[in-house]
Amino acid sequence: MNYHRAMNILIVDDEPAIADTLAYALRAEGFAVDHCLLGREALARLEAGDHDLVVLDVGLPDLNGFDVCRALRRNSNIPVLFLTARSDEIDRIVGLELGGDDYVAKPFSPREVVSRIRAILRRLDREPAAVHRPKSAIFNVDREALRIAYHGEWLALTRYEYLLLALLLERPGRILSRQQIMESVWQDGGESLERTVDTHIKTLRGKLRAVRDDEVIVTHRGLGYSVAGA
Repeated sequence: MNYHRAMNILIVDDEPAIADTLAYALRAEGFAVDHCLLGREALARLEAGDHDLVVLDVGLPDLNGFDVCRALRRNSNIPVLFLTARSDEIDRIVGLELGGDDYVAKPFSPREVVSRIRAILRRLDREPAAVHRPKSAIFNVDREALRIAYHGEWLALTRYEYLLLALLLERPGRILSRQQIMESVWQDGGESLERTVDTHIKTLRGKLRAVRDDEVIVTHRGLGYSVAGA
């Protein structure tokens, strides 16, 4: 697809052989690729805003990849695909909860990583058109800027918090299960990562209560979540 040719990928991995193999596969598919070895260097490069996605190794020599992502999420929603030598489910959960978009365990097929990157970029390309203004007067969704205001105050939301809240607002009063939310927001997250939904609901509630102490997101035990109908 032509829009991929303008996409610039930053690979952050201290193993040159792995980075070179992945960079070759990405360039063969028309992506522009940069590479750095350390987490701090990655954060410095990403401040310029010249990259469209980060392939981030968890086991970096200076900073843990999760720490890099945590620092990155303070002011950036750039997509992050984690690479790790471990395949433990807890690492996948932590990565997603920090705002990662996907997770691949080493050893991996470069073609698989390229495919996952394409899927992430396609998903993000569809996001603005997928979200509409909710009926509730207490919320305002700016779908171009991917932001939501609550009682006139813009919320400081991560991309996934935005997508989750916008999804609930599109269906006021309707109960959505964790699995439905995972499939709509995280796509291929799977049932094993449903606690990710609970974590994001908790942070969303905290941000909403900081504006007004109302119970907007309702928990339906054994069923899922909803936004109180307007």
